[in-house]
Amino acid sequence: MRKTTQTVFALAAWLLLPLTGPVWASDAMDVPSGDVILTVSGTIDATNVDDTAQYDLEMLRALPAASISTTTIWTDGVLMFTGVPLASLLETLGSSGSTLRASAINDYTIEIPVDSLEAEAPILAYEMNGAPMHRRDKGPLWVIYPFDSDPKYRTSQVHSRAVWQLDRIEVVE
Repeated sequence: MRKTTQTVFALAAWLLLPLTGPVWASDAMDVPSGDVILTVSGTIDATNVDDTAQYDLEMLRALPAASISTTTIWTDGVLMFTGVPLASLLETLGSSGSTLRASAINDYTIEIPVDSLEAEAPILAYEMNGAPMHRRDKGPLWVIYPFDSDPKYRTSQVHSRAVWQLDRIEVVE
């Protein structure tokens, strides 16, 4: 009888083992060690703090980056912005939503349709001309489009989506 009980427990543990995979996964998200500059919530699969994905600057820098050289209506001259393509970030998180609510430190919030994102644009810029952006520079994160590359990026709608001092994104259905 004892051997049968041990076998049943062993079988139950073996059957439940796949359910523990995410806990043991080697690609689980790290927890930020520095100041959190971005919190993503909503319909995402990957999380690291409760039901959110929180990032410090070094975590964002570890993701694939893209650069955009462009002028903006808020700055002077051509600037080079470097950051994470927004589409790439969402893919990393296993996002399944159709709309992003992008919000700034001052609570300015705008909706960005996921189907408007392209592979390389917009980016969540964390550097301007090779230096980290501070709050006075519209940082630490700024949603940047390649405004000079195509007239489709020079509309009031796209300009309204260029959120500076971005600190949170909610992915919604």
